[in-house]
Amino acid sequence: MTNQRFDKSKLPSRHVTEGPSRAPHRSYFYSMGISEEEIHQPWVGVATCWNEAAPCNISLNRQAQSVKGGVKKGGGTPREFTTITVTDGIAMGHEGMRSSLASREAIADTVELTMRGHCYDAIVGLAGCDKSLPGMMMAMVRLNTPSVFIYGGSILPGRLNGKDVTVQDVFEAVGQHQAGNMSDAELEILERIACPSAGACGGQFTANTMACVSEAIGLALMNSSGAPAPYESRDMYGEASGVAVMNLIEKNIRARDIVTRKSLENAARVVACTGGSTNAGLHLPAIAHEAGIDFDLFDVCEIFRDTPYFVDLKPGGQYVAKDLYEAGGVPVVMKELRKAGLMHEDCITASGRSMGEELDRIQGMADGRVIHPVATPLTKTGGVVGLKGNLAPEGAIVKVAGMSQDQQVFTGPARVFECEEEAFEAVKARQYKEGEVIVIRNEGPAGGPGMREMLSTTAALSGQGMGKKVALITDGRFSGATRGFCVGHVGPEAAHGGPIALLQNGDMITLNAITGELSVALTDEELATRKANWKGPRQTEYNSGALWKYARLVGGARLGAVTHPGAKDERHVYMDQ
Repeated sequence: MTNQRFDKSKLPSRHVTEGPSRAPHRSYFYSMGISEEEIHQPWVGVATCWNEAAPCNISLNRQAQSVKGGVKKGGGTPREFTTITVTDGIAMGHEGMRSSLASREAIADTVELTMRGHCYDAIVGLAGCDKSLPGMMMAMVRLNTPSVFIYGGSILPGRLNGKDVTVQDVFEAVGQHQAGNMSDAELEILERIACPSAGACGGQFTANTMACVSEAIGLALMNSSGAPAPYESRDMYGEASGVAVMNLIEKNIRARDIVTRKSLENAARVVACTGGSTNAGLHLPAIAHEAGIDFDLFDVCEIFRDTPYFVDLKPGGQYVAKDLYEAGGVPVVMKELRKAGLMHEDCITASGRSMGEELDRIQGMADGRVIHPVATPLTKTGGVVGLKGNLAPEGAIVKVAGMSQDQQVFTGPARVFECEEEAFEAVKARQYKEGEVIVIRNEGPAGGPGMREMLSTTAALSGQGMGKKVALITDGRFSGATRGFCVGHVGPEAAHGGPIALLQNGDMITLNAITGELSVALTDEELATRKANWKGPRQTEYNSGALWKYARLVGGARLGAVTHPGAKDERHVYMDQ
């Protein structure tokens, strides 16, 4: 008997389950032990990025089972599938990092293809590492199905000498070791205890930043991103997410009903006030693109500029995701934003209730330690700032959380490197001077290819005690764990002939995070002359395969480094087939 709550004649799964012509399809379903009743219920894809590459995704397989239980409880038929993920912590500091950003598109594409091919009616997506979170959310918005996102949870912090430590400390310890300030034995002890459990990096790096985004944007249930990965209490959120998606099918609430201009602004607010990763400046425009919403790097940075920074999280601050969870999590952060009139409360969320209704249900208050009251913030402007000028006509982005005002202005001569490896070797050998602006170019989305993160280089600088004595700019990216005056996403990138391609050693560069400036002391005429003499983009070794395709398709960082025209050029929406 068909479930009366759901009108199967309007759902995509009817194409594989209903009518005499679908007898062959149903025979496949019977072979997997699916009952007749289950065949005629709504079908929900339970998508995970489970793999054995790193701790971020290792617990997703178990968590997916609780989601499936919730879908069944809500009257649906769950079908689990997996997609790839590239974990930045493993890919960092070598050629593998070229795969990272490209994997975001591959995740969105493979989830889309799986959903389309099997005609699933809705999706619950579980993700654990940096690119898998936006990749999964992009797929949801692209398909415009009823969708619920759930984060796999963060790692527990390690403890050393009475202090919490994270993988960021290990990256920075490499610099300490190179500088002769740490022995082999000390480094070995740290590497063994920094990451004691399953889960994604514990600071407010990209994974936790995008997990906070998932709640703020409305695709995840309130507080679902908070509990660390090893906590079995995560199963409760998994089951609730499965039930919630069935409720969304019944009410026909789809991903683009949830992801709107207002909800994107809410998400950007939460990134800013938590001192989140600069990568959000790349991922929020990409999610917006899937909905056909104009929301680029400048829009994100405008919100960052007038949002107070009041949540004290690593890398700029002291605490980790587990501490934020214990202080009440993202809902309490959003309650503080609401007090300052900085939340759109009418946005719909995955629960089917509005953001305002959800926040009314939250009892917690700012603890004054991890979450400061919005009225007495750590700083009055956001932890991430956008820059613009003759060196970055299409913008750039810098994380200033934890930096004092005087550290946010820097002028110095350029020291130019053509790729990250060149810069890292120079930093290791201390072939740079205090007061210089290190320039790493040809690392943009197309020029890299893959827009690598520069954590090894920035962590080495910090480890050498030089993090505040030099600045660094790149058309590549930075890890959410990066600290210091490190400017990324400089656009247009070198491969597209942007001004960063024209810099020479000794050019005087000014970075000013207070006024939002990134400029070089060259006249327009001088820049034009250099452009006329430019030899064109650096040739890479990637002339075939996935990275070649990516480099040909990918657009600029300002618009999210996307690879297709997005919802604006759409002629048919999957959910309406």
